[in-house]
Order: sequence, then structure tokens, then C-alpha cells
Amino acid sequence: MNRQELRDRFRGVVGVTVTPMDDDYEVDCGRMHDLTQWWVANGLTRGRAMLKVVSVMGEFSQLTDDEWPTVVRTAVQAADGKVDIIAGTHYKDTKRTIQDALIAQDIGAIGLQIAPPAMNDPNQDDILRFYSDVSDAIDIGIMIYNTYWFGVSPIEPETMARLKDAEHVAAIKWHYPTDEGYDKMKEFSDEFNVIDNAGQHVRCRKNGGEGIVSAFGPAYPKHDLKVWDLIENGKYEEAEALEKSFNETIGPALLKISSNSGGYRAARGMMELVGHPVGPPRLPTEPLTSEELNILKVAMENCGWLD
Repeated sequence: MNRQELRDRFRGVVGVTVTPMDDDYEVDCGRMHDLTQWWVANGLTRGRAMLKVVSVMGEFSQLTDDEWPTVVRTAVQAADGKVDIIAGTHYKDTKRTIQDALIAQDIGAIGLQIAPPAMNDPNQDDILRFYSDVSDAIDIGIMIYNTYWFGVSPIEPETMARLKDAEHVAAIKWHYPTDEGYDKMKEFSDEFNVIDNAGQHVRCRKNGGEGIVSAFGPAYPKHDLKVWDLIENGKYEEAEALEKSFNETIGPALLKISSNSGGYRAARGMMELVGHPVGPPRLPTEPLTSEELNILKVAMENCGWLD
């Protein structure tokens, strides 16, 4: 697929999924299959959304080289062409990233979310070569993940502009340390789809963005689908009011929960509270306690997510 064909698909709500586990911390593919079908039934479908599996929130780093392709295959098969699946592969060198990408391509994923090879301490030229080499080796799309908070320099807008010849780089999940730098996405948003990862959905759209990251949306797809529909229809004030209300209601609960353990445990708690438990995170991250789950439940009720 060429970049424009990929850009037509890499847009809308990008639902970030967790990887279901059983009580022995083993991947539960049966549950992943059922959840994928539930997400599709609840509106996360091609044209409005994509599903991102085995990314950072999906515990890619904790999965074995045999486990993560199995999860991707399960999601692709369960989606049955109704929603595009993006697989995650992060922080590996060029050779191993290409190997992962070809596996995902053979399975049927539409593309990959790829973070820079942080352990290589790359500069901007290294980042340019990294994504260009991966792009040249595959036929599916790449969504770059600008993860400067994990110890690598942020991908600069100028570097994105230099990637214009990397045909399979279709999108970037965008965040930047400063607002001024964030707005520089205008320098490349006509070439690549920009997916907001900074909680500034309307600002992103006004700068030419084409999508939003939905970290908790898989527990309640209606919320982010509504936000995206409002943005698509130019109802920016309504979209911002909806997001502000959600953040003010859920934020204090997430702050309390994150003080006790790291990881992405809140997303797992949300799935449990909506009746689709996904099991514990892999250690050392701890599952939510009953007290933490109740704090989250109250917040979700106040958001109208548990009607």
C-alpha cells in the first residue's frame, strides 16, 4: 500500500487495548478474541477507529517472541476485516524491528506502532535511518510513537519532514515537551496523519490532525467515538467540554491509583468494571486492590460509564 492508501486507514479513534491474562499470568487468547468482537460491536470499526494491540499498554515488553504474534493473529482473525489492527513493536534495533514488522505483515495487521530504539540513544539522523530502513523493508504502514519520556530525544518536526520519502510511514502518535513544539506538527501534517497523544484533541485537529488516542476507550467506546464525531463535525467547544468533564472526573481517581503501582493497571480495572475482566498485569505491576477498584468505580459512575 502507498502512503495515501494507508493514511485513509490510519485515522479516527485509535483504541489502545490491554492483553488479557489468566490468573497464572498467561496470555488468554480466547478472551482477546471475544473482546475484539465486542469492540467491533460497540462501534470501533474501520472508518471511525483502529485497534492497537500488544503496544506498551498491551505489555509488549513483557510478552515473549511467541506470545505477541499470537495475540496479533487472534485480534486480526476476530476483527474479520471490520476494523484494522495495528501491532506494537518498541525499542528494538533496526534488524529486529524489521523482523517483527514482517511477522505482523504476514499475520494481516494493517501496520505497526514503532517507537525509536531508545537503548541505542539515537540522534535525529539515527531516527531518520531507522524509520526509513523499516519502511523500505515492509508493505504495511508505520505509526511512529514519539516517546521522549522514556529516555530518548523527541522526534523533531524537521525529522518528520525529512521522512517524506519513507513511503510506509503513514502516521505519528504525537506528543512534544512544549506547546510551541507541539504546534509545529503543522509543518508535516499535510504529509503524515497526526494522531493526538497529548490530550489536546481539538488543538491537534486545528493543526491538521487526523485522529485521537483512546487509552481508556476500549472500556467504553462510546465516549471517544462521540468526541471524535464532534471533532469531525467541527463542534470543537462541545468536544472540549466533554473531554474536560471526563478528565476532571476520572483524573483524581487515576492519580490515587497510580501512587501504589505503575503499569497500566487502571485500564484493566476499567475493563473489569464494565463486565469484561482481562486478568492481572504481569509482575512487578500489581493488580488493583478492592479499595482502588471502588475508587475507579465511583469515578466511572460519575462519568456515566456504568449505566
